[in-house]
Amino acid sequence: MNSIITGIGSFIPSKVATNEGFEESDFYNQDGSSFTHENAVIIEKFKAITGIEERRYMKDELVTSEIALFAAEKALKDSNIDRETLDYIIVAHNYGDVRHGSQQSDTVPSLASRVKHSLRIKNPRCVAYDILFGCPGWVEGMIQAHAFIKAGMAKKCLVIGAEALSRVIDPHDRDSMIYSDGAGATILEASSEENESGILGHISATHTYDEAHFIHFGESNNQELTDARKYIKMFGRKIYEFALINVPNAMKECLDETGVSIDEVKKIFIHQANEKMDEAIVNRFFKLYKKETPADVMPMTIDKLGNSSVATVPTVLDLVTKGKLGNHKVNKGDVVIFASVGAGMNINAIVYRM
Repeated sequence: MNSIITGIGSFIPSKVATNEGFEESDFYNQDGSSFTHENAVIIEKFKAITGIEERRYMKDELVTSEIALFAAEKALKDSNIDRETLDYIIVAHNYGDVRHGSQQSDTVPSLASRVKHSLRIKNPRCVAYDILFGCPGWVEGMIQAHAFIKAGMAKKCLVIGAEALSRVIDPHDRDSMIYSDGAGATILEASSEENESGILGHISATHTYDEAHFIHFGESNNQELTDARKYIKMFGRKIYEFALINVPNAMKECLDETGVSIDEVKKIFIHQANEKMDEAIVNRFFKLYKKETPADVMPMTIDKLGNSSVATVPTVLDLVTKGKLGNHKVNKGDVVIFASVGAGMNINAIVYRM
C-alpha cells in the first residue's frame, strides 16, 4: 500500500501588493532606530536578495479557513472523489483565523473543523484537525496522512496548507515585505497498484536547542506604539545560515534512504522563503553528490506570490502540475522532492514519484 496524490488545488488571492506600495512605509530597525537609506534603496536591496517583486493579499472580508476551503474544493474536484469518503482533513497553518483589523487569533473550533463544516461533510468518522509546524506544515501534514495510510487507518486524506501572513505583519518592519497569503490542498489516497508511484521516503526534524525562537512573535519596531499587539518576527541571518546547513543534508538523507539516484530527481518543490536562500540550498544539495544543479529543477513563484508559508509548496506543485508556471512540467514517473524549513525550527522533506 502506498500513498499517491490524486487531486490538487490552490487559491491565489487576487489583491496584488507591489514593492512600490511600500515606498511610503515608515520602517525602523529592531531597536527602533531609523534606517539611513531611503525606502527606494531598501526596497531595491530587498528585491535583489529575496527575488520578490509583488505579493498577494486576500480580501479584507476573508479569513484563513475560508481560503483553505477554496483550495480544498479545487482539490476535491480534481480528484473526483466523494468527499464523504475522506478519513482525515488536516489543515496546516500557524496563526488561525485573524480577521482584518483585529488583534485576535481564532482557533476554536479548529480550522480543519471549519473546513469540514463548510464542505458539508456529514460523516463523523472523517477526522479533522490542525497542525502547527511552521512553514513546513503542509509537508508534515502529508507525512502524517501517509503514516495513517501505511498503518491502515485511512484510505483518503485531504491535506491543506493555508496562511494569511498579511494579518500578522508589522508595517514598520521591512521584513513585512516578504509575507503574503494563499492556500494549497491535496488529496492523498491509498493505492495498491503495482507501480512505484507515490511517497518513496520522508524525513522530519525539529531543532530547538538554540534555534527555537529564530521565528517568533514580537512587538512592533516602532517603539512609539503603545498597543500590545504582537507581530511575526525573525532573525533572518540566523535562519539563512541554519537552512543552508541543515536543509540540504536532510534532503540528501531522505533521498539516500529511498535508494533513488540523484540523477532521477526532476524537480524540487521547495518552500518559497527567499530566492537567494532557496537557490543556495538546492545548489548545496547537488554539490553533496558532486553534481551541478540542473537547469529549471526548482520552480519558483516567490517573485510574484511572495512567501505564503505553508501554502507555498502545494501552490507551486499545483501550478506546475496544471502547466501554469512557464515551461515547468512533471511527467508520470518523474521523481520530485518536497522540502521546507520554518518556525520551530522545523525541517522536512518528501521524495515522491509522480
